[in-house]
Amino acid sequence: MKIIKNQEFGGERPLYASHNLRLEGVTIHLGESSIKESSNIEAENCTFEGKYVFWETDGFRVHNCYFAESARSSLWYSRNCRMTNCRVDAPKLFRRMDGIYVENTDFPNGEQYLWDCKNIELKNVKIENCDYAFMHSENIKIENYRQEGNYAFQYAKNVEIRNAIINSKDSFWESENVTIYDSEVNGEYLAWYGKNIRLVRCHLTGEQLLCYVDGLTLEDCTFGPDANLILEYSTVNGNIKGDVHSIKNPTSGTVTVEGKVGELIWDENQKAPADAQVIVKNR
Repeated sequence: MKIIKNQEFGGERPLYASHNLRLEGVTIHLGESSIKESSNIEAENCTFEGKYVFWETDGFRVHNCYFAESARSSLWYSRNCRMTNCRVDAPKLFRRMDGIYVENTDFPNGEQYLWDCKNIELKNVKIENCDYAFMHSENIKIENYRQEGNYAFQYAKNVEIRNAIINSKDSFWESENVTIYDSEVNGEYLAWYGKNIRLVRCHLTGEQLLCYVDGLTLEDCTFGPDANLILEYSTVNGNIKGDVHSIKNPTSGTVTVEGKVGELIWDENQKAPADAQVIVKNR
């Protein structure tokens, strides 16, 4: 493997089509497509300032590096990326990629992150300012995660999340095969039109949560006092710990509420099969 140490590059395609290359203490200044069409790249203690750095790159590891805000759109159309212990100010990262592992890295400017990607694993990651993160992505595993940004995980498939705090209205819309463990999800209209959504020991806040869900499972979850009109037109099974502000017109299944329900609404707008059961233990 060729090694380049403590050098600076800039302009158009300075390391284009590189293969079996290790960068140590390298700075990529303003320019475009610096490491495009490459493979088997290692970068450690490097700084990236230019755009479109890792495009069409197969197999690259980035450790203890910095992506400046000007390095926008730097990871697109690539495969087999491993990013650890980095500082990232660049927006619009990770687009149409396959095989992403990120650990111990924060993204304070996460605009349009992780679109149309698959086979993603995140550990100890925080993303902020990230409306529409994970849109149309699939095969996602996340652990120890915090997110600030709306419309997350729209149209995502095959998602497993553990120990997360997600502050995002309209999150998980039309998502499919999602399991969330031991997490807090805050934001109205959670998971509308989703399929096979399973929430285990989660705390949920916001208005009109979990409506129009086909195949919802709740296990030992709690709801905040603002969680009104939940479960409308959803098929739901499981149990809820604590009190619920209001439940409205679930379509089928059985859910047990171990606390109180402020208002249980069954009205003329129920939808077939209209055989849902809500068992309230503490009336």
